[in-house]
This record gives sequence, C-alpha cells and structure tokens, in this order.
Amino acid sequence: MTSDKPMIWGAAAAVVVLAGALYWYGYRSHHPDQPVVASQSAAVSQPAAVAASAPPPIEHPVPATADSAPLPSQVDHSDDALLKAIAALPNAAAVISQLQTQNVIRRAVATVDNLSRKKLPANLRLFKATPGQFIVSSGGGGLAISTDNYARYRPFVDMVKSVDADKVVSIYFHFYSLFQTAFDDLGYADGYFNDHAVALIDHLLATPEPVEPPALAQPNVMYVYADPALESLSAGQKTLIRMGSANEAVVKSKLREFKAALLAHQAH
Repeated sequence: MTSDKPMIWGAAAAVVVLAGALYWYGYRSHHPDQPVVASQSAAVSQPAAVAASAPPPIEHPVPATADSAPLPSQVDHSDDALLKAIAALPNAAAVISQLQTQNVIRRAVATVDNLSRKKLPANLRLFKATPGQFIVSSGGGGLAISTDNYARYRPFVDMVKSVDADKVVSIYFHFYSLFQTAFDDLGYADGYFNDHAVALIDHLLATPEPVEPPALAQPNVMYVYADPALESLSAGQKTLIRMGSANEAVVKSKLREFKAALLAHQAH
C-alpha cells in the first residue's frame, strides 16, 4: 500500500494551509501545461489568443486581514514568523509536534497540491510520519487492514479535533500572499491557491466510507486495496480510509469547519 503517513490537514495542509492545509512542501515533479501568453504585438492582431490566455476567475478571494504585523519578505524566510503565530494557538504544542517545521509554507502548499493526486512525496509532506508499523490482519477472509491500526492515528486526529479553525484561518489569511507565492513557484502562474485549498476540502469530504475493515491485496511488496474503486482513489482519500471510520469522521468534521471559516467573509 502507499506510504502510511497522515494527511493534512492535509486539514491541518490543511491546518496551516487552510489554512489548508494545509504537501499532505521547483517542489513538484509534475507541472501542468500552462497557457501561452501572447506578446503585446500579437495581442493586437490576435485578440482570440489573448482571451484564451486570461487567468481563470477567482472563486474564493481571500479578504484583507486586520493583522498589521509585517510579513517576511520571502517565503523561504517565513518559518519563524509563521511558527510564532501558530504558537499562540490553543493547544499549540500538540499542533507543532505534528508539523515538519522547516519550509512550512512550501510544504503546506505542496500538500494541498498533492493530496488529490495518487501520491504525496514523503519529502514534501507537512506532517510527520505516523508512528509505528502499518498493521494487517489475515484470516479465512483474506488480508484486511487491522482495526488495531487505527490507534496509530489517534494523536494526529486528537490534534486536528482540538484546532480552532477560525484562528488558524486568520493566520492563513495574514500569510496568504506567501502561500500564493509558493503556489506560483510550483508553476501555477495563473492559479489562485485559495481556490485549490477549498477544492481539496471538497475532494476529501467526498471520500467514501467503506465497510470496515477494507480488504487488501499484496501483488508485490506493497499492500493495495482489493477493491479497485478504493485503490483508484487519491493519496488523501486513501489516508482517510486507512485511519478508520471514526477517525475519518473527526477529520471530515474539522474540514467542514475550515471550509466554513474560509468562506464566511463571502456570505457578507
């Protein structure tokens, strides 16, 4: 099975991202094709090409923040300021204990970018590896995820549950320009990172909730889900399932809180 690491928040990629995420951080092995922007001279004779190269409209704009604290001038020099802001959160020690504390914004952005893909590169993840070994049960019914495996995720899930979504989103909004810069550096010159963060939340919320424990197969060294529909899911969705239904429910509940906090200003 794919590497057994926690998501992020993917929620809390999501924590800080969605903070976000908030990459379960050039940093990306795949770059989507980018539209070619016409030169100024070509724009006069080929207006259709100019229209085709226009960036997509922003669906979920980030509001102006009331926080007047100055931002770091560069993404790569932002860790100290961001971690100081996170340290002011309730239960901050538990949050920071789960984070990779170097290149936090880049990791958060990469986590958001990759959780909806098939793999999340280990060196780009926002959160530390889940302790212990992946536990499999075997019996007359074949291989399956052991229910004992779910306890490994409890410290991470407890941290996610304790996070104040509104406060995390306030930090995210304050540092947003740096998140956007990190996203641009991945090759998304015409993309808006916050739209991708909201889309990731919706993607994770759509994760199926299979009857437990999910059956496994072992065609080689790695385990895979025996159900092709489950095996075809993204890295983030597979991680949620691997946590077990109770842990998945907790993470999904917090994701809904984050989405509400991210979009609250648009309702006014």
